[in-house]
Amino acid sequence: MTSTIKLKNLFKVFIFSFSFLLFFSCKDSADKRNLNTEPVITTFYLIRHAEKDREDPNNPDPELNQDGLTRALKWAEVFNPIMLDAIYSTNYERTSMTAAPTSVKKDINIQYHDPSTLDIEEFKLQNQGLNVLIVGHSNTTPMLVNRLLGIEKYNQMDDADNSSMYIVRIIDGEATDILLNMH
Repeated sequence: MTSTIKLKNLFKVFIFSFSFLLFFSCKDSADKRNLNTEPVITTFYLIRHAEKDREDPNNPDPELNQDGLTRALKWAEVFNPIMLDAIYSTNYERTSMTAAPTSVKKDINIQYHDPSTLDIEEFKLQNQGLNVLIVGHSNTTPMLVNRLLGIEKYNQMDDADNSSMYIVRIIDGEATDILLNMH
């Protein structure tokens, strides 16, 4: 009989100890999960400059033509409902003019960058958690998308393509993308 009582008591101690450990290990895990409930989301919107003035083929830095000015205003309308934190552009008239209406509407200064010398990891870190518009060219825009994704997915844009928008979203380090055409 005493061995049965000892066995029952030992069983109770075991159950209590197991329950105690289980409770505190679950609580500890839950506490750790609660500390990091919000994912870090960075969104890059990449577009090519609007239609440029092609009247002088020797001009390396043309402005936008009338269609391009209209498209730049349309881009500002597209980005109107989107919260932007930063706007980047290459230092050319056509890219600056494309970014300008959105820059004015959002009251965000345009930051100029050179995509060929851009340290992509530092750029991602500087813009972590932000919504960023980047205006580039037919070759630099898909190249930058590929660098943000870490894979070679997109080729150079067609020279007549001034209406595509690439969206790269990085959530906790994992990049996804979509390509939209905004006719």
